[in-house]
Amino acid sequence: MDLLSTRKYSTTNQYLISLLLIVLTAILCFFLVSVIGYRAVALILLLVVSLNAILFDIFPVMLSALLSALIWNFFFIPPTLTLHIGTPEDGLMFLMYFVIASINAVLSYKIREMERKERDEAEKEKAIKLYNTLLNSLSHELRTPIATVIGAIDTIKDDQTQLSEENRKELYSEIEIAASRLNRQVENLLSMSRLQAGFVRPKKDWCDLNETVFAAVKRLKDEAKDHKIRFEPKEDLPLCKLDNGLLDQILHNLIYNALLHTPAHSTIDIVLSKSDDGCVICVFDNGWGFPADEINFVFDKFYRLRNTSTGGTGLGLSIVKGFAEAMGGNVRLENIPHGGAKFTVEIPCEFSYNTNQENE
Repeated sequence: MDLLSTRKYSTTNQYLISLLLIVLTAILCFFLVSVIGYRAVALILLLVVSLNAILFDIFPVMLSALLSALIWNFFFIPPTLTLHIGTPEDGLMFLMYFVIASINAVLSYKIREMERKERDEAEKEKAIKLYNTLLNSLSHELRTPIATVIGAIDTIKDDQTQLSEENRKELYSEIEIAASRLNRQVENLLSMSRLQAGFVRPKKDWCDLNETVFAAVKRLKDEAKDHKIRFEPKEDLPLCKLDNGLLDQILHNLIYNALLHTPAHSTIDIVLSKSDDGCVICVFDNGWGFPADEINFVFDKFYRLRNTSTGGTGLGLSIVKGFAEAMGGNVRLENIPHGGAKFTVEIPCEFSYNTNQENE
């Protein structure tokens, strides 16, 4: 828990809470003063002022320091129930108490201001780094398909170029593939924006997981022409109540990631199963796997594996993790001992064993 989060309270609430802490502490000390002595009460009140200085802004803390000094004088320093101080020693102690409490408040405020500036600078540097990483990734991921589309259209429009029907169809196919690639990048950027803004709210409905997997595989048929995707539908799996759109994006990104980072002619397997409280989706391949020292970072935004020349913006797996967690689930990655990687997605959901009854 972040202790500094209390400063997010309104100024009025900060005043009320800081003063309430002083009053409650004074009441407790009033019943214990005969045991601990009035000088120990000063240390306890000073401790509460220090706590306020950590939690709140400077003006509520200064007010609580003044109030604690007056309370200590009125209720604890002999003669009690009066602001009169009986001895010079107590007077000096009272003055030192107020000075120390005030200095404590000011120094704590200054330290927090320095920490805030350091955090802002660190966040700014991190934002610039992410921004540059995103630009570097998108400069290739967007520029390449755009250039393909423009080049293909220019060729088709050129009256001097005699194109056969076969060549024309090939150019149209390149335009379609490039447009799909652009659409995928835009979808990932929009999905990441939704996750960061906290706008992802699962809309649960009954769906057939087998159909969802088939749909995701079909969308990637062009990218998978040099790979083999194996999926055996689980006929006894009941309908699941979850967000089919988010699940489709999870499957699409996992399968595409496997296609992107495995050599040609690799095999990608998709296996569905049911756990006690939800569904389990496994996507694994027989490729090279992931470097052991990078497994913990693959779900970070814009993270791309070192020593790889393949494309990608580093958003796909972070979106998988974000969407899975938005549905109350989780995703794990592990290397397979005999080669390859395995992603396991667990999502809690309801099951319908009587399809007709549940959909009525």
